[in-house]
Amino acid sequence: MRVTFCGVRGSTPAPGPDFVRIGGHTSCVAVAPGGGAPRLLLDAGTGIRRVTDLLGGRPFRGTILVTHLHWDHVQGLPFFAAGDRDDADVALAMPGQGDPVEVLAGAMGPPHFPITPAGLRGRWSFAGLEPGCHAVEGCDVLAAEVPHKGGRTFGYRVTADGRSLAYVPDHGPLGCGPGPDGRGARHPEALALAEDVDVLVHGAQFTRAEERVAADFGHATVEYAIALAEQAGAGRLVLFHHAPGRTDDEVEAIAAAAAGASPVPILAAAEGLTFDV
Repeated sequence: MRVTFCGVRGSTPAPGPDFVRIGGHTSCVAVAPGGGAPRLLLDAGTGIRRVTDLLGGRPFRGTILVTHLHWDHVQGLPFFAAGDRDDADVALAMPGQGDPVEVLAGAMGPPHFPITPAGLRGRWSFAGLEPGCHAVEGCDVLAAEVPHKGGRTFGYRVTADGRSLAYVPDHGPLGCGPGPDGRGARHPEALALAEDVDVLVHGAQFTRAEERVAADFGHATVEYAIALAEQAGAGRLVLFHHAPGRTDDEVEAIAAAAAGASPVPILAAAEGLTFDV
């Protein structure tokens, strides 16, 4: 299972010279079961534009799993050239909450945008998911609802080729209690997604010093992500959904400090990072 990080920022894109190494696009991770061209995309932030280059001129034929409908996770949809062409074949699934086309059109449609999802070229289908196990593009996908402010939010665990990846970019564990280590008790659904996973991709937009702001926006801290990875027995932790104002140097320093403080191997997600799980 080959994984490529196409967008790794949270909230808004981050352009400029201080954001080149980590990258400035928002959330999108491309998954290629068995290698080859990606057939499964996790979220559709502005990073989805990079998937077109991965496909080398071919149309996208696969599935997009959206964790939730905040702008930074869907804003790339109408700019996804490989999916917006006559020979594309795209299935988009998101947490169930009414008619998915109508829900998406609340942000992607006039007067906010010139076209609605129905205006995308190619063959598109839209579906609402419920928690549980799903067969998607040759992968076994476990969807679980996790707490995050401002709308129904899922995390996903993708298993293919005998390997597993958990993707939990937006997750606010408040309400789970303080936890014995001061890092917040781990949410049971997040633990289930991450249990003995080979790679855990988790939101790291805030640090412990920013815990109050993290709570206001429904996010976890870097320290929480580390504690979750340790308790779940994850093989590797990838810090993701970096703050848009966090420079490359700052992100790399946070990741280095985290790696030095945990037995779990830790690295920071960066645009273009590719590895086989």
